[in-house]
Amino acid sequence: MCGIAGIFDLRGGPVESRDVLSMCDALTHRGPDEGGLHLAPGVGLGMRRLSVIDVSGGSQPIRNEDGTVWVVFNGEIYNFRDLRVDLLASGHRFLTNTDTEVIAHLYEQHGVSCVEHLRGMFAFALWDARAQQLLIARDRLGVKPLYWTEVSGRLIFASELKSILELSEVKRELNWGSVDHLFTYLTTPSGESIVEGVHKLEPGQVLVATPETGIRIHRYWRPQFEPDHGKGEKHFIDGVRGLLEESVRLRLVSDVPLGAFLSGGLDSSAVVATMAGLMDQPVKTFSIGFAESDFNELRYARMVAEKFGTDHRELMVEPSVVDVLEDIAWYLDEPFGDSSAIPTYLVSKMAAEHVTVVLSGDGGDELFGGYDKYRIEGRERGALPALARAALRALGRLLPDGMKGRNYVRHHGLLGAERYLDASTLFREDQKRSLFQPEAYARLAEGDPARHDVAAFLSGRGHWLSELQQLDLERSLPLDILTKVDRMSMAHSLESREPLLDHKLVEFAATIPPEMQMRHRSGKYVFKQAMRGVLPDEVIDRRKQGFGVPLGHWFRGQLAGFMRDLLLSGPARARGIFEPAYVLKLIERHEGGQDLGLHLWTLISFELWCRAFLDRSVARPRVRPARASSPPSPPSMLVETL
Repeated sequence: MCGIAGIFDLRGGPVESRDVLSMCDALTHRGPDEGGLHLAPGVGLGMRRLSVIDVSGGSQPIRNEDGTVWVVFNGEIYNFRDLRVDLLASGHRFLTNTDTEVIAHLYEQHGVSCVEHLRGMFAFALWDARAQQLLIARDRLGVKPLYWTEVSGRLIFASELKSILELSEVKRELNWGSVDHLFTYLTTPSGESIVEGVHKLEPGQVLVATPETGIRIHRYWRPQFEPDHGKGEKHFIDGVRGLLEESVRLRLVSDVPLGAFLSGGLDSSAVVATMAGLMDQPVKTFSIGFAESDFNELRYARMVAEKFGTDHRELMVEPSVVDVLEDIAWYLDEPFGDSSAIPTYLVSKMAAEHVTVVLSGDGGDELFGGYDKYRIEGRERGALPALARAALRALGRLLPDGMKGRNYVRHHGLLGAERYLDASTLFREDQKRSLFQPEAYARLAEGDPARHDVAAFLSGRGHWLSELQQLDLERSLPLDILTKVDRMSMAHSLESREPLLDHKLVEFAATIPPEMQMRHRSGKYVFKQAMRGVLPDEVIDRRKQGFGVPLGHWFRGQLAGFMRDLLLSGPARARGIFEPAYVLKLIERHEGGQDLGLHLWTLISFELWCRAFLDRSVARPRVRPARASSPPSPPSMLVETL
């Protein structure tokens, strides 16, 4: 796992090593072991390396035989050994044993379509000196991040936004469309960042740039939920079980210590159970808990840890996390409305003290229809006739904001896609009009374009559940969950791997008929049956519990003063973005019992980001990577408290 950065001057101008090196310095947490640089006329490639495969010989950038192709790479290619065998048979000569070098030779063999042969998580940049062409690519599901911008004829790219902001030519100005998206959906958009002019390369995309053609982007892969009604239940259960085992086996390849996050939910428990069956030593597992019982899953994590004899460690989180919020905001790279970034940061910190690689259970809800919101949507779809919904819609407009029951009335008055989107909306349009000061509100994008894009997924042409799964797999998964896990794990130089997001497993799961995904008003039927007899029934059949944070409790207790001081501070008011009176109203409504924890956290995350990256008033966290190189310890149950 690494951080990559680079500059390509499309006009052939010089690239200074100091510029690339300063970009790489901002990525040291992603790669604490070593750095690398390749400079050629008009181009500079840089990287920071976290050594996982071929620790002693895999330094980057890596070249082909004659030095005409150079690669910097972030991620893991799990089928690199099979690819290497084929490339050797075709006459290619290798200088290292690393997966990075496979990309260089695969490009020689297949050109830009080399990405289609890769099985793994990746973001890489490849320089072809003969063609004077730069190729940058991102993996199919968006596990690894990649940002880019073009300024004065120079293409600039990096693993994180903060790296690009190291260059003075990149202006630190807010992208107001992204601000709008953030306060609507908790994240910035798929192809844009919070900074004007800096873009994200989207999952499954490649960008090719040459002086003659400029910058071109195309998508090489996209998930398609197309149910196969001709196959029986056993076909899907056996297929899921077999592909999960294959995916986990591929992700156990590592030259450094390896473990797993264990929440006690079905997905992470399935991954740990599969690991335990494949490893010849106890799996190191890491869990996090809260004193508030509604948020604490440790009972189930312990149940799985004990069944499979894992070397288990737990961390109890308390409201004193205020001490790390500035660091979390810096590592998140952009404002971020999902407060579960906090426990992810803390469990990653604990894991990094013992291992360098962890496996996680991310992606299971999208693949197997596990979210409660799917069940709720299925229940609400036929609950009311059109006339009743119209009456509720009208009544909802008349009731004042904040009145008890208003949201329920208004929500049930909506139709189809509007209702599903509403359930995922943080601040609605009328609330944003109150939240933002008039000048700031006027700068928000007119009609969030993402809303129109998302509505296209919910067109009614396919089964509603398949449409929602595809929507979430392409949008909320990479923008929220995978962003959170990547940034928070890499903050501690920890590599996270997601077995459930192997693209072959994703493609297979997308053929499961939706009627088979959801049965008895519960999702994940096929996945649960695949794990039946492997995991305890109590884990399989338990009520779903999201990876939440008791912010509501904390913002009424120990974090109340911090929240008020930050959101109503002089610097926050001076920005002229939010109406202080409305922010105070949100705080008071929350203190009065209404749960506005996510709304307040999103405001806090935005303000902390502004201080770190616009004001530059927050110091960069000191990188102190914990290198896990000790031999495996005997199984234990260790509980820590933060």
